Amino acid sequence: MAIKVSIVEDDKVIREGESTLIQAQDGLSMVGAYENAESFRADIRNTRPDVVLMDIELPGYSGIACIRQLKPSFPSIQFMMFTVFENPDRIFDALSAGATGYILKSEPPERLLTAIKEIYEGSSPMSAPIARLVVNYFNKCEKVSNAIATLTLREREVLEELSKGLLYKEIAEKMFISIETVRSFIRSIYEKLHVHSRTDAINMLRKSH
Repeated sequence: MAIKVSIVEDDKVIREGESTLIQAQDGLSMVGAYENAESFRADIRNTRPDVVLMDIELPGYSGIACIRQLKPSFPSIQFMMFTVFENPDRIFDALSAGATGYILKSEPPERLLTAIKEIYEGSSPMSAPIARLVVNYFNKCEKVSNAIATLTLREREVLEELSKGLLYKEIAEKMFISIETVRSFIRSIYEKLHVHSRTDAINMLRKSH
C-alpha cells in the first residue's frame, strides 16, 4: 500500500515541484497539497495522510502551531518539518510540538523521498546540520545538569529563590540566615557554575529543569 503524503507549503513553485516528485515515486501517493495550515486542518479528516511535509513559516497559522494542535488528535500521522530554518529554537519548538523529522529544503530530492519512507517506518530523519544541533544541545544540557548537581542543597535553595526575583534581604529572611551568608552562598554558586552574574546562574538553573 502506498504511503499517503500531504504537503503544507505556501511557496507555489516548491509545493507543486515536491508534489510532482512525490507522485511520480513508486510507493508514495500525494493526497493533498496546501498553501496554508488552515486549509490543511480543514481537510485532514478526509485525506488521512500517513506523512505530512510541513513548512514552518506559513501565512496565518504557523506550521509548528498546526502540529501542536493536530498531533494529539492524529497521533499516527508523522509530521516532518520541511524548511529552510536551522535555528535551534525553531528546531526544538517543532520537535516539542510533535514533529518526528526535520529536513532542510536544500537537501537533494532523493534525500527527501528517502526521509518520507524512513519516517513512515518509524525513524526520525534529520538533515545532518540539524542532527548536529540536536546532539550539541543535549551535550550542553548534560554539562549544565552536571554543574547544577555540584551545588549543595542550601545553594540550590538560594538559587531557586534568586530565580523568583527575590532580593538578598528577602532570601535571608525567608531562609532564616544573614545577608552575608546569602552573599557567601551566591559567591560559591557563581564559582561552581563558572558564571559571573545572577542572570547567567538563573539561566543555567532553568536549562537543567
